[in-house]
Parts: sequence; C-alpha cells; structure tokens
Amino acid sequence: MPLEIVTIPCLQDNYAYLIHNNESGETALVDIPEAEPIQSVLDRKGWTLTDILITHHHWDHIDGLEQLDTSTARIIGAKADAHRLPDLTVAVSEGDELTVCGEKIGILDVSGHTIGHIAFYFPRTGAVFTADSLMALGCGRLFEGTPAMMLASMEKFAGMPDSTLVCSGHEYTAHNARFAVTVDPKNPALLQRVTEVNEAVNAGLPTVPSTLGQERATNPFLRSHSQGIREALGKPDASDVEIFAEVRELRNNF
Repeated sequence: MPLEIVTIPCLQDNYAYLIHNNESGETALVDIPEAEPIQSVLDRKGWTLTDILITHHHWDHIDGLEQLDTSTARIIGAKADAHRLPDLTVAVSEGDELTVCGEKIGILDVSGHTIGHIAFYFPRTGAVFTADSLMALGCGRLFEGTPAMMLASMEKFAGMPDSTLVCSGHEYTAHNARFAVTVDPKNPALLQRVTEVNEAVNAGLPTVPSTLGQERATNPFLRSHSQGIREALGKPDASDVEIFAEVRELRNNF
C-alpha cells in the first residue's frame, strides 16, 4: 500500500512533506522550514513523528526543528553534511539501506546546490524528495558545487519511472517556467506546461509536486542533450556540461 504524502506550505515559498503509513502509524517529515504549519497538520491528523529526514543544512530547511517535539523521532541526514546539520540520530550516505515508514528507501547524493545535499527516494510509493536539487522546471542555484557535479546529480533521477512524484522544496515554478521558454522556446510540452502552471498559480493552487515525466519533457536542467536548447543558445556542438552550465548561468541572471 503506497504511503500517504501531505504537502505543507511553509514560510514564503518553502514546502515540507509528511509521509504516513496508515497501517503502522509511522510518520516521517522531510525538512522543517518552520514548526507551526507542520505541527498543525500533525495535530489535525493525530499523527506522531517517527522520522525526520533532512535534505541539507540551509536555514529554511532546518529552522523549525527546535520547536517540534522530536522525542519520538529519528533525525536522519547526510553524513557528509553532519557538521552543519542539527544532531543526527542516523547519518547516511548514498547507497545506504534505510527503512522509513515501513518502506525501503534510496539515498541519493545530489550535491551541487550544496555539498552533501541528499534526496530520499521511496520507490514503492513512487516519490522522490529532492528539496533544492531537482525542482519543478528548475534546479537549485549552485552555491557550492560545479555544473558538472549538478548535472551528475540530475542524471541520478534518470532510472526512475515517469510517474514518480518530484517533491521539491520551493514554489518557484512560475518564475522557472518564464525562464525555461527563453532557452527552449519551441518545446510544445513546455508551452503547454507554462499554461497549466499559470492557471494553477492564478487559482491559488500549488504547482508542486510534479512528476518526473513532466520534468523530463520540460525542465531545461534535465534536457542538456536537447537540440532545441542547443539551437536557442547558438551552441549546437557544445557538451552536455557546457549546455547545463550556460543554462544555469542564464537562470542566475534572469
């Protein structure tokens, strides 16, 4: 039975996620931008945290931890980032085996936005929690990593099914969409998605989670191989890393 996922808006544009096993009663939380909206959902549902999954050390992903009751929860984060994270119960690296809410999950090192950023993949449920690595129509700014590093991180999502939910960390999709059409203007799937994103935003609806199939078809940071993007950039013979770096630099200044 797939796990239940609740998307929780936090701060100005962050998202946290609750993951719940209805049979066992276990509940996991992915990132803690602020405590109050998360606690409100826990209280309304009658759920108790058993795991807290931290993707990376930036303040808007961990600041609510001290205000939550964590007495019943394992706190799980990257071994490589442990020196910048709250005290961890379990420190993990890519390839480690871990069971959360009764499901065996995958740990992905998706460094680039930061060094030591991780994503959590729930294959049976069909969801990956990517925070500020792969995002809806975008990827995180490269504060610490290189374009080659982030491209390698993006490629780690390649083997997942198109139906996989991409549970990313921010509501940046509308701005990402406006940028994406500047580098991939002839992509019909992207043009259709821009319309859908604008309709959702105008209706006050979240655009996250997306699906991996949507991202593969429309997200320029998963499409460094695209001839259309190469033509738009005037770099038909550039390497995938060169295209990725150019797109990221253009997005930085958009």
